[in-house]
Amino acid sequence: MRFFAALLVFFIHALQPIGPVDPTGPVNPFADQELGRDLLKLFGPAGYLGVSFFFLLSGFVITWSVKPGEPVTAYWRRRLMKIFPNHLAMWTAAMILFASAYTPVHTWLSNLFLVNSWINEFTTQMSVNAPSWSLCAELLFYLSFPLLLLGVRRIRADRLWWWAGGTVAATVGVGLVTVYLLPDTPRIPMIPLSPTQNWFNYTFPPMRMFEFVLGMLLARIVIANRWPRVRPVWVVALLVAGYVAAMYVPAPFNMVATTVVPFGVAIAAVAHADVRGARTRLDGRVMVWLGNVSFGFYLCQGVVIFWGRQAVLGNGQFSTPVAVLVMIGMFAATLLGGWLLYAFVETPAMKYWSRSRRRPAVPPAETGREPVRQAA
Repeated sequence: MRFFAALLVFFIHALQPIGPVDPTGPVNPFADQELGRDLLKLFGPAGYLGVSFFFLLSGFVITWSVKPGEPVTAYWRRRLMKIFPNHLAMWTAAMILFASAYTPVHTWLSNLFLVNSWINEFTTQMSVNAPSWSLCAELLFYLSFPLLLLGVRRIRADRLWWWAGGTVAATVGVGLVTVYLLPDTPRIPMIPLSPTQNWFNYTFPPMRMFEFVLGMLLARIVIANRWPRVRPVWVVALLVAGYVAAMYVPAPFNMVATTVVPFGVAIAAVAHADVRGARTRLDGRVMVWLGNVSFGFYLCQGVVIFWGRQAVLGNGQFSTPVAVLVMIGMFAATLLGGWLLYAFVETPAMKYWSRSRRRPAVPPAETGREPVRQAA
């Protein structure tokens, strides 16, 4: 499932009128400006929603696959090895290829250590390798997860749904604070929000914790056998309705609030089907492979799309058939980059550095559950 989220982000990145990498130029390869605008409108919410799905899924899967008795430091080590080697590889590539030419030292340092999204400065948040901003929120969740898990485990099973509803309401509350309590000028081009509003609502890590926590609560609901069986057709209908709503609901509510329920239902429904032993089309070898490379596929988009497109094609825009081929080429190059990161960075890092050699790892059987293959 997470590959589809990364694919949504790919489309919005590849259809941007202007790229964020100097020298700036068009990213969207379509010379037909009307078609380009229509595609941008269609995929406009995709980037926001793909990231939101990632956050929900992280909260769910990490809670689902927690290892009883594992030391907190061992958990932190595993999670850091999951994100930092890939991040460091793409940070280095971006700095060598383009970012070092115009990025101040304090800015690239903040990006390197994944604190850039804490800073209310749009260019800092999107510095060096732009997609890495979301890792700041992931890192905060990883660090706070042991404490959050203590709280989530204390909730009585019959009250989990109430807490889940309250967490959904909190995502709406973030939007209300953004609209009514924060300055709305100046506006960011293409985003009907001020830099401060966009930062607070979208990139400020504490405000994204509600999605992670909702994922945790949904995992507990499924584990506690409180999740009802939901037919796949209704899951798909809910996802489509949420996406269409995100196309028309104004910012900032279209960034999270319109789809947090559909995404949560989809994740929990797939996990519930996995528990029941039901087969879906998400557990085949190809889908498992795509899920494995999805993090790298997401993380290398800033280099492949924003820099690589300019390096290879310059400012050229093309007829529709050629532009479609360009999109396919960018997709293939990004997928290749994701596989390279997974095979030669992430996998070795997890194999050799994610566990201390001084103590045996906790056997997976002690969890009592397999990680959710289809969702992960």
